Amino acid sequence: MSVNNLKIENEIKLLSFDIDNTLIDFHTYKSNFKKVWDKYRKNNKTILTYNTGRLIDDVLHLINKNILPEPDYIISGVGTHIYNFKDKAVIKEFNDVLDDGWNLNAVENIVKKIEHPISDQPSKFQHSYKRSYFFHDANTELIESIEQDFIDANMDVNVVYSGNKFLDILPKWANKGNALQWLLKKLKISTNQVLVAGDSGNDSAMFDLKNVYGIVVSNAHEELYIYTKHKKVYHTEKTKGDGVIEGLIFYGIFPEKAIKDIVIDHSDDFFIKREKENIAQEDTDEKIALIKEGYIKAIEALKKNITPLGFSACSIKDNIPNGTDENYHSVWARDGAITVIGSLSLIDDEEIHQCQRQTLITLLEHISRNGQIPANVRLKNEEPDYSGVGGICSIDSGIWVVIAFYEYVNVTKDIAFLRKYIDAIKETMRWLGAHDSNNDALLEIPEAGDWTDLFGRSYNILYDEILWYRSNVCFGRMLEMLGNHEEAGEYIRWSQVIKKEIVQNFWPSTQQKLFQSVSFAEKQFTLGDTSYLIAQTTPFDFSWRCDTLGNILAFLHGTIDAEKAHQTFKFMLGVGVNDPFPVANVYPVVSPGDPDWKPYYTVNLLNLPNHYHNGGIWPFVGGFWVKFVNKLGFRDIAIAELYKLALINKEGITDEWEFTEWAHGTTGKPMGKAYQAWSAAQYISACSNLKIINTKK
Repeated sequence: MSVNNLKIENEIKLLSFDIDNTLIDFHTYKSNFKKVWDKYRKNNKTILTYNTGRLIDDVLHLINKNILPEPDYIISGVGTHIYNFKDKAVIKEFNDVLDDGWNLNAVENIVKKIEHPISDQPSKFQHSYKRSYFFHDANTELIESIEQDFIDANMDVNVVYSGNKFLDILPKWANKGNALQWLLKKLKISTNQVLVAGDSGNDSAMFDLKNVYGIVVSNAHEELYIYTKHKKVYHTEKTKGDGVIEGLIFYGIFPEKAIKDIVIDHSDDFFIKREKENIAQEDTDEKIALIKEGYIKAIEALKKNITPLGFSACSIKDNIPNGTDENYHSVWARDGAITVIGSLSLIDDEEIHQCQRQTLITLLEHISRNGQIPANVRLKNEEPDYSGVGGICSIDSGIWVVIAFYEYVNVTKDIAFLRKYIDAIKETMRWLGAHDSNNDALLEIPEAGDWTDLFGRSYNILYDEILWYRSNVCFGRMLEMLGNHEEAGEYIRWSQVIKKEIVQNFWPSTQQKLFQSVSFAEKQFTLGDTSYLIAQTTPFDFSWRCDTLGNILAFLHGTIDAEKAHQTFKFMLGVGVNDPFPVANVYPVVSPGDPDWKPYYTVNLLNLPNHYHNGGIWPFVGGFWVKFVNKLGFRDIAIAELYKLALINKEGITDEWEFTEWAHGTTGKPMGKAYQAWSAAQYISACSNLKIINTKK
């Protein structure tokens, strides 16, 4: 995740991090931060400072319980005390600064006059330089009126409101930023050598320091997102402590490999141990040999799809067109984008690199007046086609192109190329956003409006929403590359809203907190719990089927955490979506008589059970599956799955190594077109991901 304009120009000497819901979960105290910090701290001398609303004894308790690592300093009570951890003492000269104009009795007298429900926070949150209250749902005008009350009383104090429920009254010079500034002056450290992190409004003062670097975790309150959107801060994709770790990796304080320490080890799970035992009985050398052979064949297959306009969906000369198959003689947005993403490890191969670039150019040069990227562009006459089956547009085509463009620029660092097409991509994002017709952060997809174009699903579809989340992240990152931090912050912030809506709507639970306005689908959610993100929801019903690709992408793109992904993996492994080959696109299949069955599934016998989009095996999805398993930390299982993927790619219709489009879900027999570009590209990507082959020249 390269955000060039945020790269540090000076050595970071001091970290100032909030604690609750930044480093640890406020309720459970769960966090990976201590584990990762202790592992990598010996490699740097960075000063660690906690900057928290908690009081000193409370923070020391967390340290003694091994919840937090030992810091160098603690700024506590929202900037009212500074504690030297090494000396085990409060720095008294800082409190001398706070005494000026502070009158505790006068503060309490003014608070008593506030005409809004207010109550004291527990005594452990109070001390002589801090009065803290519960103050729910106060608007900006109310907070401003309280500030005016103190001004009218000739009291110069700090009024800090955060989390839509916490009100702190502090001395004039007391806040997290001022206390940090004082400490920096004492330590003779410049603000441009400081990295701060937070999640709520009372952290905003830290971000006010001139030229300070920042991390805002993805679970941050709206108030902090709004406050920092114009600042040069890194908005993480992960939450809480994992988000801070992500930010520390970005700023180069932790190494890239630290991200692996976030994943919880499930290797002792009975289910996983049994799978590994089965794998151990197989010949690893034989598997690796076939995988490597497949890698070479995949590059050959990919190169069969190189055309002057970009990657074709399948090899033109190896597939004789018949009727509507003429469509295959095109550069397809969806296929092309997934192929570009999958082949980026081959960027040093000039022929492939130029085709990657040309694929993106062809699609972006044919954007419609309203911002729609074409479903495909015909090779023979460069004519764009904006619709699919039944004249319905392809929503995910444009989303994939936005993601692919970001991935390409992120690898090539071609900022001039990004600058040339950023306006076109912005129009595409606007067109896509218009499909959120009710402004609930999720897109409303027409039936047959995505890659399963002959499979009946519509409205809020998991697969499309995952891509929508990712495209907002990618577009935000591209804007950051160009230095447009304010607009970038808007998109990154909105992506987090999308993520929360996805988990809320697609991971039903009997423990789920329902919205005030309860839909039919939400009522049904209370009937049970699931181990995966369900395939679809509408205002009137939902589908409990498991969309394999949607769930795989959810973890690969960071929409769900490793714990949820592990549950999903065990479910999909248990029902056999990867047998006989990886992987079937949906479980369970739709059969005649099922309420989800559509009469048009029998057209050309294409979507019968275990066919095509109705439970067919898709090798390109298999490539994502291998990366999904590897990201969970099960490399040996991922290798076994890559071997099975090599087997289905080798099993051709007329020749070996045809990398066919799809295969029958139960027989495993290859079907569809031969030398499919995305099948080859995602196999290459899986090999690269597992580092089995050196993908550089």
